[in-house]
Amino acid sequence: MSRVQSNTADLDVDLRTLFGSLLRRWKRVLGVSVVVAAGTYGLASLATPQFRSETRLTIEGRESAFTRPNTATQAEPQPMDAEGITTQVELIGSSSILRKVADDLNLQTRDEFDEARNPSAVSKFLIETGLRTDPASMPVEERVLQKMRDKLSVFRVEGSRVIVVQFSSEDPEVARNVSSAIANAYLDVQRDTKLSSNTDATTWLEPEIAKLTGEVKEAEAKVAQYRAQSDLLIGQNNSVLATQQLSELSTELSRVRAARSSAEASAASVRTALQQGRSLDSIPEVLQSPLIQRLRERQVQLKTDIADLSTTLLENHPRVRSLRSQLGDLDGQIRAEAQNVLRSLANEADTAKLRENELVAQLNAQKDAAAKAGEQEVELRALEREANAKRDLLESYLGRFREASSRRDGNYLPADARVFSPATTPIEPYFPKKVPITVAAFVASLLLMSVLTLLSELFSGRAMRPARSAYSEPVDDVIAAAPPVATAEPVAPLALPAPRPQEATPVATTQVPEPKSGEIGIVRAAQRLVTGGTSRAVVISPEGDEAAAVSVLVAREVADTGLRVLLLDLSSSGAASRPMLDGVGFPGITNLLAAEAQFTDVIRAEHYSDCHVIPIGTADAAKAMRAADRLPIIMSSLTTAYDLVVVECGPIDAEGIERLVGEETSVLVSVLSSEDESVTKTVLDLKERGYEPLLVTPAGYRAPLPPKTDRDAA
Repeated sequence: MSRVQSNTADLDVDLRTLFGSLLRRWKRVLGVSVVVAAGTYGLASLATPQFRSETRLTIEGRESAFTRPNTATQAEPQPMDAEGITTQVELIGSSSILRKVADDLNLQTRDEFDEARNPSAVSKFLIETGLRTDPASMPVEERVLQKMRDKLSVFRVEGSRVIVVQFSSEDPEVARNVSSAIANAYLDVQRDTKLSSNTDATTWLEPEIAKLTGEVKEAEAKVAQYRAQSDLLIGQNNSVLATQQLSELSTELSRVRAARSSAEASAASVRTALQQGRSLDSIPEVLQSPLIQRLRERQVQLKTDIADLSTTLLENHPRVRSLRSQLGDLDGQIRAEAQNVLRSLANEADTAKLRENELVAQLNAQKDAAAKAGEQEVELRALEREANAKRDLLESYLGRFREASSRRDGNYLPADARVFSPATTPIEPYFPKKVPITVAAFVASLLLMSVLTLLSELFSGRAMRPARSAYSEPVDDVIAAAPPVATAEPVAPLALPAPRPQEATPVATTQVPEPKSGEIGIVRAAQRLVTGGTSRAVVISPEGDEAAAVSVLVAREVADTGLRVLLLDLSSSGAASRPMLDGVGFPGITNLLAAEAQFTDVIRAEHYSDCHVIPIGTADAAKAMRAADRLPIIMSSLTTAYDLVVVECGPIDAEGIERLVGEETSVLVSVLSSEDESVTKTVLDLKERGYEPLLVTPAGYRAPLPPKTDRDAA
């Protein structure tokens, strides 16, 4: 045996036996549950029933559009937010409201709210033993308040502005009365708060109004006095007279300048027409003269008469020449009259010029007067503005004072809450609910007894059985199973590995001598490995390749018990893996060490049992030996995936197996002949190194059944 070896086999839980214990003991489980349920029902029947009543309030503004102050200017009040409603919840449960309700309903006279009045025997025992504080050490008022808080529940309905006031009591009438009284007391507190605020406002407004009245009188007096001293006369449109006169002069000056410009333009057009001898019929000022109009009419009449006479008389007729002479005189008269019109227009332009100069002088003088009046008006407006501001403030204070006084005198101070669901007298108690409590106790006790029964069966060991794991594939994160290798032709059953052609025929399987003293057979060795919990079996074959049959037979025997077994062939000739795989040339441990293959490439299934095999491989042995330090890692991975790893080492000394030995390792020495010196030498070497080897011989071994020739390699 190795230096470290476990003696404890794996155990599994037998679920059928475990849960079968519930069926065997169902009477006890059910009986205990029924007793617990009955006891719970009895205790619930003895408990004092508690009744609960609730009052629901909604937080909202009670002011209407007709009673709200300053309805013309004040906007609609915003609803109370969540923080404000939470504040109202705390206010309802305040000590002042609870104390008022307790005094109004005389709760301190009831034993329910004062435990010190009539304590129970249990309470007396707890007080005497010091496990509980004596309630009598507290004032009566505090005891009542503490009990009321225990029975009171005030909360806000989520997502609304509704507050629920719940109160529980042994007496349903008390529960209803206290719940209603708390809600009414809260409404009274709100009204009192508004009344106090209203009274404080009127008290503050009275002296302020008296003070503002005097200030308004003084400001208005200053305005009148300054107006008289500055001689600021008010004209039309509520403007200063100097400014109004300045505006009128500016308007008159503009009109005179326009008239002068028009007269000068008309005179220039008449003058040009006379100088150039053009017709005066196109000049409006000339045509507007009455004399010229009459002369034009006479001229038209003469032309008409000349035309009439020309039809009967010759041009040299005296009458015709007389009419033509008169017509020529009319033209001269018209031009003379035009000269008079020109002189009139020139005179008009000169008059307008003089008027313009006079207006300019007056305008300049009025500007100085208007500027001075403007400065005085600024000061006057400042005084008026101050007087108006004080007057407006006084009127605002007076309006508020009248509103506050009318509300106080009329006792109209609505609270910002109302009761929309009054408390009612409860009919059924909310505690204890006998049926639900009894059912819950029955189910809980049933589950508890079931768990205790299972634990008792489990810890007693009656529900445990030895582990017997079926063959399964190695874990994916360590080793993946190799693909199946098909056999070319069915192979005859073998009890021992087939020898190499050049070697002698192994011992026959019909009848062999029994093991000698100190040696154990294949079956005994397999039993020790299984019961001892060995995970690694290192097999040394001092007598050569024929002795490698021991590792093959041991691996097959352990695999027949249902454990997962792998044989790792580290012999130089592959004597152990060659007969198991019916040949050589497969990738193996040397390829894995040389990094030329992976686990999935080198692990193969034996053709004659459930063993897996890693052959010696085809890689260069020298290259593989340079990576021999990887052997401990490979062995650790294999022992993780398999229940037992059998390593055939061939003829090797104790120092050569150091990399293969780990926890729960057994060292086996295959023996064909106990008189062989190599066997003796190997055993002595192992013992000197601290190992306790098992001498295993195939003597007396018989294969239990011939292997199946149609076996799937997978």
